[in-house]
Amino acid sequence: MRFNVKEEIIAITPQWKGERFPDGRPRVEDKYLKALENMTLEEVWKPIFVKGYENQFEGELKTLHTGKKLIGRAVTSVFAPTRPDLHETFFAAGMAEGRKGNYNQWVIDTLIEGDVVVADMYDKIYKGTFIGGNLATAIKARTKTGGAVIWGGVRDVEQMEKIDTQVYYRGIDPTPIREFVMLGFNTPVRIGKAVCLPGDVVFGAGGGVLFIPSHLVQEVVEGAAKSHIKDIFGFEMLTANRFTTAQIDRNTWTEEMLDMLTAFIREDERGQSFRDLDWSCEYELARTGDPNDTQTAL
Repeated sequence: MRFNVKEEIIAITPQWKGERFPDGRPRVEDKYLKALENMTLEEVWKPIFVKGYENQFEGELKTLHTGKKLIGRAVTSVFAPTRPDLHETFFAAGMAEGRKGNYNQWVIDTLIEGDVVVADMYDKIYKGTFIGGNLATAIKARTKTGGAVIWGGVRDVEQMEKIDTQVYYRGIDPTPIREFVMLGFNTPVRIGKAVCLPGDVVFGAGGGVLFIPSHLVQEVVEGAAKSHIKDIFGFEMLTANRFTTAQIDRNTWTEEMLDMLTAFIREDERGQSFRDLDWSCEYELARTGDPNDTQTAL
């Protein structure tokens, strides 16, 4: 039995073709994490959903800091109720690898800048408090901008609220963590209805958490940017009564609308950061799509 195995992490993320961390996790570039800071949940969700990734969002979570986004690269772990023989075997395996403390501390001791803990504590809250004041402090110190998503409990919330680190969790309990066993470290995990792999980009905003597959992040950022500028332009057109809501909400825009959009991007200062976007696919859809298609955009 081994934990956090590089070869296994690479094996479950084969579509990632870029740089990797020493532990094997995909290393999504910082520039994409930065770009996500200015995007909304719906903008980021759409490019994933249309590709069939329909189990990437979970909204049944509480947040430590209202209104604060959480963006970073996932470090995953999955746990189960304790069983004496299993605990003895798995804990001994961790000790043999040089790990110190309890299972949750093993995870936090590996964190680096930009990481987000994603822990499936099987919705355990009583004696399932994965982090408290001390470990939240350690997460902040190690990750700088990261945080945690815990499908389980937390404690020491009054202390944690003073730490500028976002944490999503299921519930609060004063009990310390007890009677649990780690089943996997940097393996696939389930957070409620969502699935997360090590190295996925965690996007916590708008009342929930979205797990973006690492190999789709670049495409997601570009797609979200298009949705963002289309919204800015669309609101402008609706305010000026240039187009109807039915026209703006259509999945496929006409060539006339795209011409006006691209002119807006070129000429309006709000379009400056969107001027490198390629709209050729949208123009192709405008030319070849069904003009009577009234399906609304996602």
